[in-house]
Amino acid sequence: MCLSTPKVPSPPPPPPVAAEDDEAIRARQDAERRRLRLARGRSATILTGGLGDSEAAVSTRKTLLGQ
Repeated sequence: MCLSTPKVPSPPPPPPVAAEDDEAIRARQDAERRRLRLARGRSATILTGGLGDSEAAVSTRKTLLGQ
């Protein structure tokens, strides 16, 4: 009976990581800054919280047609 395990070959080395040039990095950072700036501008238009308007609606006033 043979109780030895087969030897596993070592994996190949990982591929080299391509270095990005400075302009590509700057362009990506500028795009992210622009996206955050535009998203920040929309926050001023939200007038309620995350749960919506929590006040009761005023519905007891009479209208012209329903006197």
